This record gives sequence, structure tokens and C-alpha cells, in this order.
Amino acid sequence: MSSIEDKLRDFEAQSSVLEPSEVQRNDWMKQVTEYAGSFIDALEDDHAFVDGYQRDNPFDNVDFNTTVDMKEALQFLKEEVDSIGLNPASGGHVGYIPGGGIYPTAIGDYLAAITNRYAGIFFGGPGAVRLENKLIQWMCSLIGFPESAHGNLCSGGSIANLIAICTARDKKAIRSKMVDQSVVYLTAQTHHCVQKALRIAGLDEVIIRYIDMDAQYRMDVKALEKQLKQDTSDGLRPFLIVASAGTTDAGAVDPLDPIADLSEAYDCWLHVDGAYGGFFILVDELKDRFQGIERADSVAIDPHKGLFLSYGLGVILIKDVEAMYQSHFYKASYMQDAQERFSDLSPADLSPELTKHYRGLRLWLPLRLFGIAPFKAALAEKYYLAQYFYREIQKLGFEVGPKPDLSVVLYRYADTDIDLNLFNKQLTQEIHKDGRVFLSSTNLQGEEWIRAAILSFRTHRSTIDRCLEMIADCVERVKLQLTA
Repeated sequence: MSSIEDKLRDFEAQSSVLEPSEVQRNDWMKQVTEYAGSFIDALEDDHAFVDGYQRDNPFDNVDFNTTVDMKEALQFLKEEVDSIGLNPASGGHVGYIPGGGIYPTAIGDYLAAITNRYAGIFFGGPGAVRLENKLIQWMCSLIGFPESAHGNLCSGGSIANLIAICTARDKKAIRSKMVDQSVVYLTAQTHHCVQKALRIAGLDEVIIRYIDMDAQYRMDVKALEKQLKQDTSDGLRPFLIVASAGTTDAGAVDPLDPIADLSEAYDCWLHVDGAYGGFFILVDELKDRFQGIERADSVAIDPHKGLFLSYGLGVILIKDVEAMYQSHFYKASYMQDAQERFSDLSPADLSPELTKHYRGLRLWLPLRLFGIAPFKAALAEKYYLAQYFYREIQKLGFEVGPKPDLSVVLYRYADTDIDLNLFNKQLTQEIHKDGRVFLSSTNLQGEEWIRAAILSFRTHRSTIDRCLEMIADCVERVKLQLTA
């Protein structure tokens, strides 16, 4: 019978493959770097969208009991993942809200994975936590929050909004018996993750008021005030107003300053969802549109949108750090060594996450390498590209929605006797078939509209010109199809 020592030697030998040699590491990295370089170099010419439907799922044949070499693994990824569907790394991704993918983000993630720093608790990773806290402090100052404010680096806007809503719920003492008498104020343009967060936070039975909007799809302040007065008169409890600094559908920025006035007058928590648009505050010409954001109780903002990082980094900023702490802190006996409250706040005490990705490095490294100036320039470019597209698309027979607040343009083809909804729905499908540039659609008050959401750092005037050319081609093809 084998002894424990024999078994240990045997298992150590079998598992040693998990620690590859320097030669193996270098070979793998060379192949991966070449793959990444080829991917980036091909972006300009590749389509932004390729229909990914396949009758057979190739992953059904993947057997984790067998191994392949790096070359085969990368080839599979190229064929079955990176060459089909929407390409979010492409400058031609001008639909939904584009992500980013600036190169140092990948390097930051690589270093975060290799070093495997634990950025959840200050005791365990003081340097990593301080790095992330510095980023949070910088973003707080960017929107005008006081030095006492703080926040959390999370996976995206959905979790950022959830953290804010949970904090607001507890700060305003909305207990279970009060939920069905408590009121939340949104517009129909509010991102759907807010309603999802309300449900997850135990507020599924809360009263939601959808406030009317003006012609620019911005919250109507007079309608909000009227509803607040009515609800208070009826004995209800207004407790949360959610405003948007850049809606997903239309890119609209709500009138934040007068909304803040009402929030204070009715003792509501004011949350601003700036996941898409918040970083446009860096653009000098657009700062006035964000007046009042500094008066919010909480703000969600996504670096993986407005700072062009790869997916996986959203941020919640909250003025009342103690309220945030009380909503999310929890004690565990095995963590007693780490539970002293240090001067540097621990991310795990301010969010649902205990184990968390060391996300900060993917933002810290680009900021240290590039500085903030090129980010400002890129955001300004996207704003003016939207203005350019807004002007040029009208020359092709399209009617347009409101002039862009930020970088989203609404438009639909109108120079036709065919039902406009039918024509524009078919046009969207034809655009997707073409795939040179990816655009998305939306339905506003029963009308089909197409969206250009311009935010990728790789989107430039040449991209927009290619997009306009593609749209013109698709219009002609749809006319032929619908009149045949």
C-alpha cells in the first residue's frame, strides 16, 4: 500500500504541469501576442458584425479530458468566438453602447491575474486597495463630490446601480412593511437595470412613477414636481429619484440641477445613472450639461464605456460613505484578522463582493501611461462625430430625433411611401446582413428608429463615412425588396 508520502510525490508530479517553465511561458506568450496583434491589425477591414447562427454548436465537441496545444486553442477561438457575432473591439461597433479595448487595459488585466493581488480587503492587499481607492477619489473629484465621498469599482453599471439602490433603501429606512407605500421616480428612458436592481434589492412592490419627458427625451421637471406633490398629499413616501446623464436609447441628459432641487425639497435620495455619459463631463464644451450632478447622493459611471476600457469596470460613487458601509459590511469569524476599520476603506465592505477582481489596474495603468488628455480628446471627437452624422444622415432622406446631447443619434428613413415602421425594421435587418458597420434599433412610442451610438475610441470620421455609405446601399436594397 502506498504511503502518504508516495501519494504526495505522485500527485505533485502530475500537477506540476500547472506551473509551466519559462520556455513554455515565453512560447505561449509569443503565440498569444501574435494572435492579439493580428486581431487588432485586421479590425479596420473586418466587418463589425457577422451572423453567428450555426446549426451545430461547436462547443458540444469540446472534451476537457483531452488537451490541445496553444496553436489549436487559438485557432478554435478565432473561428468560433472572435470571427462571428458583434465585434465590440471594432470601431465599426456603432450600436448599443460600444465598449472599448485600449491596449494597456489588457496589460493591466494580465498583471492583475499574474500577481493575483487580493483587492477586497485592505489588510490583505493594502497597495491594491490604495490604487483602487485613488481612482475612486479621482472620479469623485471629477464630478464635484466632496473629499469625504467614496465608492466602489464593480463589474459594470448594473452592479453600480444595485449598490446605490441598496444604500438608498437603507439610508431612507425603507423596511419591508413600507415598500408598497414608497415611491421611485424614473422615466421610460431609464436603463432597465434599475428596475432589475429594485427587484433584487427587495423593492419589487415599490411604486414606480414614470415621469413624462420633453421632446428631447429628458425628464420633465414640472411633471416630476406635480407627481411628488400628489404622492406626498396621498400619504405616500417618495424616497428615490433616478435621473440619467446620458440615456442608452437617446443619449439624453436629464436636467440635473432642478431635479436636485426637488430631491432636496422632498427628502429623496437622488441617484444619477451616468454609466454611458458620465465621462463626457471631461469635455469642456459639455460640462454645463452636467450641472447639478455634484448634488446627487450617488452616481454610476462606467470606465469601460467613457474611458474606452474593455468590459468589466463600472463605478459607483456615493457621498454618504457610512450609509454605504452599513448596507454592505458583514462580519465573519474567519476574517477577524482583517476586520479592523483602517483609514483606507476596504472595497469588500462597500459592495456585495468579497472576492473581487483586481479591476483597478486596468484603469490605473492607461491613465499613468497616457495621462487624461487623449481621453478628453477622444470623447470630444465622439461628440463631434455624432454632430457630423446627425447632419449627414439627413442628406440621405432620413428624419432625425433630437440633436445629440452626447454621442447617440436617432434617425429613421422617411423618404418613402411604404409604412415607415416596416421599412426601417427591414432596413435594420439589411444593415445587420451587410455588417460593415453595426447599428442597432429601438422603438420609441410605437415608432421604429435606428441608433448610432458613437463611443469606440477606434471610431473616426472614416468610420462614419463608411457607415453612411453602407446605409445608403442598404436603403436601395430594401426599396428593391419591398417593391418587387
